[in-house]
Amino acid sequence: MIHYHGTPLTPRSELVKMAGKHFCVSFANPGDADWCLANGQSVVWDNGAFSFKTQGKPVDWVKYYAWLETRLGHPHWAIIPDVIDGDVQEQRALVAQWPHGHMGAPVWHMALPIDYLLDLASHWPRICFGSSGAYWQVGSDQWCRRADEAFNALERRGLRPWVHMLRGLALCGDRWPFASADSVNVARNFKDTNADPERMARRIDAIQSPIRWAVRAEQKELFA
Repeated sequence: MIHYHGTPLTPRSELVKMAGKHFCVSFANPGDADWCLANGQSVVWDNGAFSFKTQGKPVDWVKYYAWLETRLGHPHWAIIPDVIDGDVQEQRALVAQWPHGHMGAPVWHMALPIDYLLDLASHWPRICFGSSGAYWQVGSDQWCRRADEAFNALERRGLRPWVHMLRGLALCGDRWPFASADSVNVARNFKDTNADPERMARRIDAIQSPIRWAVRAEQKELFA
């Protein structure tokens, strides 16, 4: 499992300690982009859709595509634009206009139909899981049942794409076979805990996820 550590991480002297790690840099806050590209093992470029939505800011996806031009190339990849709380048609429209081919990965929001997940997994080698709707809280009981349902569906279809879990490093070591995940845990919390960010990242990086999924018995969704 590849662990992508979110930025920005300040001050720069602390980020320097993280050289050689994998990073996640958001288009909504790209100040560390060049440093991470020069000093990280790899970078996933986040489209920033969630940040732009919470800040009430419009987003120009053409600018995002242009920003990525000099930043995409193996092993670096990007998250295809998505619509937070949008429907399948809105997601499909953004995926269709993506100009960088398989250097990007589309997002399946967990509140969207499983059929849409299967369609994405049939056409894209890498996909992202996003927590939304009733499943916004990563690791909640509802979230866990939905993740089980998603991996059951993929396995039964014989689909095993690279699955990246957005905001998912806390799930390292759990039962789901995520190939990668990102989190801003280190960047946000190292000062509060008076911890060395590199040591925090090292502990997270040492926890791995299973490489295969074993189909689990279906459980009925429970709503309060």
